[in-house]
Amino acid sequence: MMNSNLRNRRNLIGHLTSLFSLVGLGSLMTGSAMARKSTAPDAVRKLDRDGKPADGKQMITPLIIHNGLIYIAGQGANSNGPVGKDDIESHTTKVMENVKQLVETGGGTMDSILQLTVYLADLSYYEPMNNIFKTYFPHGGPARTTVAVAGLPGKSFIEINCIAAIVRK
Repeated sequence: MMNSNLRNRRNLIGHLTSLFSLVGLGSLMTGSAMARKSTAPDAVRKLDRDGKPADGKQMITPLIIHNGLIYIAGQGANSNGPVGKDDIESHTTKVMENVKQLVETGGGTMDSILQLTVYLADLSYYEPMNNIFKTYFPHGGPARTTVAVAGLPGKSFIEINCIAAIVRK
């Protein structure tokens, strides 16, 4: 008798476990759990330069938002149309304007940039780049790394990528 009660309890628990598993699987299959996930604040949002959802056809997405952070892809002087003059000052100004526009589109400000990486086509551009760079950060700049590279796409003298915090919606 005791053996049969134990067997019945095990069967009941086994059936309940199966039932609860099916309910969980059912919510996944209907998409309700997936729908919650896609609208969650930690969802990855890939955006174009205008802040609209990227169409997925680009090889590089210029702006990604995730977990309260803005990720900006490398911006060269020719990333958003041609640059005026062919000097490091003009290239730096154009790149910083591109970065500023993307950060603001994502909900950040220049002061909310946390980390920034500068790639220079020639290390002799370091001081002239810094002279322009510091005008964009009157309250102190972000954590930054600057490296010289063998070359940059579009014959740009400089490329910058960065991570910023979202400070406004």
